[in-house]
Amino acid sequence: MVGCGTRPAQGPAYQPDEVRARIVRLIPSEIPDRQGWAADIFTAFSTLDIEPSTRNICSVLAVTQQESTFQVAPPVPGLSRIAREEIDRRAARLYVPKFVVNAALNLKSPNGKTYTERLARVRTEKELNAIFDDFIGMVPLGRQLFAGLNPVQTGGPMQVSIPFAESYRSKYPYSIDTSIREEVFSRRGGMFFGIAHLLDYPVNYDRPVFRYADFNAGWYASRNAAFQHAVTHATGIKLALDGDLIIHGSREAGATERAVRSLASQLDMNDGAIRRDLERGDSLEFENTRLYKRLYEYADRMEGRPLARAMIPTIRLESPKITRELTTAWFANRVDERRKRCEARAGG
Repeated sequence: MVGCGTRPAQGPAYQPDEVRARIVRLIPSEIPDRQGWAADIFTAFSTLDIEPSTRNICSVLAVTQQESTFQVAPPVPGLSRIAREEIDRRAARLYVPKFVVNAALNLKSPNGKTYTERLARVRTEKELNAIFDDFIGMVPLGRQLFAGLNPVQTGGPMQVSIPFAESYRSKYPYSIDTSIREEVFSRRGGMFFGIAHLLDYPVNYDRPVFRYADFNAGWYASRNAAFQHAVTHATGIKLALDGDLIIHGSREAGATERAVRSLASQLDMNDGAIRRDLERGDSLEFENTRLYKRLYEYADRMEGRPLARAMIPTIRLESPKITRELTTAWFANRVDERRKRCEARAGG
């Protein structure tokens, strides 16, 4: 399948210098230090054993341009206001009076400025990450509000999730000076973990746009959204096509699981077997389960034609950083347009 082509079939049939030179040519000409960007991208491809095809390279460049326009620490409009609102929201939830919050923020931080002064000037998530780290580590109220956990959870030029990066620690090819969190906010770390999230998992997609949707919504979200669509066709029960097959961290049955259970007799599966197969929804293995195969056999037969095996999830993007209505489909299609322009420049 086209979407599976992330690894060479037989060892590297390419020269590293040629690949790096090709990446340099494909990076927009106005971007500073294209050689440095290319070196970091190539290291990620080489370490993760991902084929440096034009499509894979252009996919990485398209996501990076969409997420940050090739800025290691992209500025976020209104970040100071967003950060203060988050602090106030958490304080209100814990019934902490506002004057107590103001007093804590007016304490001097390790760099000599008060937290209020630093927050007023913050422009990037990297800067905000450092402020929160200091606030949590130095001020008792910081630990109370954030339970020792920094609320900044994405960062870097590909806006990758910090928890995801932590899960890839063992594959990281560089020495870690301070923490994985700090590495995400560097160019080399942000690109490595972003490329891993985008390309380092096998799929059976026939179009790259589904990978871009997964980058935004989570691995296999496009495959799972199509499965939910098939469940709706088979049962008549309308489901949100969000790619979430179960309620993670809970044994309670969610909407998709309840809908599938209504077909238990047709599928010849009990609730326990249905749950076990749905729990494989975050891996390629789900497509080989009895549930996946039987559900599609039943739904295809009812529809009189094969239903889609991949579909962009219908998710509205929610974040304090987003100031207009955006969706996963908007993100995926914008990245796909950038990828096509990149491939056109490459002559492919």
